[in-house]
Amino acid sequence: MKLDDLLRENIRKLQPYSCARDEFKGEASVYLDANENPYNAPYNRYPDPLQWELKEKISKVKHVAPENIFLGNGSDEPIDLLYRAFCEPRVDNVVAIEPTYGMYKVSAAINDVGYRTVLLNEDFDIEAYRVIDATNAYTKIIWFCSPNNPTGNNLNPEEIEKVLTWFRGIVVIDEAYIDFSQHESFSQMLEKYSNLVILQTFSKAWGSAAIRLGMAFASTEIIGVLNKIKYPYNVNVLTQKQALHALENVDQTKAWVKVLTEQRSTLLNELKSVPAVQHIYPTDANFVLVKVNDTNFIYKDLVRKGIIVRNRNNVSLCLGCLRITVGTPEENKILLEELRKY
Repeated sequence: MKLDDLLRENIRKLQPYSCARDEFKGEASVYLDANENPYNAPYNRYPDPLQWELKEKISKVKHVAPENIFLGNGSDEPIDLLYRAFCEPRVDNVVAIEPTYGMYKVSAAINDVGYRTVLLNEDFDIEAYRVIDATNAYTKIIWFCSPNNPTGNNLNPEEIEKVLTWFRGIVVIDEAYIDFSQHESFSQMLEKYSNLVILQTFSKAWGSAAIRLGMAFASTEIIGVLNKIKYPYNVNVLTQKQALHALENVDQTKAWVKVLTEQRSTLLNELKSVPAVQHIYPTDANFVLVKVNDTNFIYKDLVRKGIIVRNRNNVSLCLGCLRITVGTPEENKILLEELRKY
């Protein structure tokens, strides 16, 4: 794969905006370069545009080199940037599994890029040849989400590797829920596959959805492209500070994951005895997809009682399904008590 052959011509020729903070590294004693207000420290100063201190911390936890890390405003930012970097509007297309996370399709529509889907099989899994068959000469990106949302299961890693080997474009694996899975992350395969992009997030296992911090792991060349086209100070100083704090408390995150996986097992077991539940799908995420009787009525009635789950009844292959996030023991108990009334 030659990255230049995949890039849009205008992106290849782009001269990126140069931040004042790009022109030196380290700390200075006098800052008179960025037209900042000299008062109200530390909030008066622009944040590090490339978040090097934070990337160094993430590197130690994720075992990915800092230069192979991109940080964005949630995972949605790198999703959008990948479209803008590689997909020519009204010319190129992408391929994604169906059902999956909805922002891949929304971002394709925003960027005026064709969106092709490959329906998962009856086990909610992929078959590499079917994914490749959906591509053509104008396909630039293939999107996978594993564990997948809303189905909760891991995709077959052997089939993903086949796609990585066969496809001459970018393959993105969104691992937002990987911390709850028994499968290994693909992030350790970056050297093997130059076309691989991994997405992870602080929103799930790290309990930090409010700070909006997403991570992309990829080759230095792909990371360089994302840095070239992102907005200059895309991750604010408050987000960076809170993420650094979270990374200093890795044991807390591990404890949360342990509790949530235990609660997931309890919830799955309890759901088996709920009369309204027809089927419970296997999950490696912090949520479970269940098929229930009279889905729309149950969903609306739960909302009326102040219990919010996700109605997936109108999603491909998910007819009659609710997606339920694993909560605290108290939250799960309240949900189960209500479900047993239907």
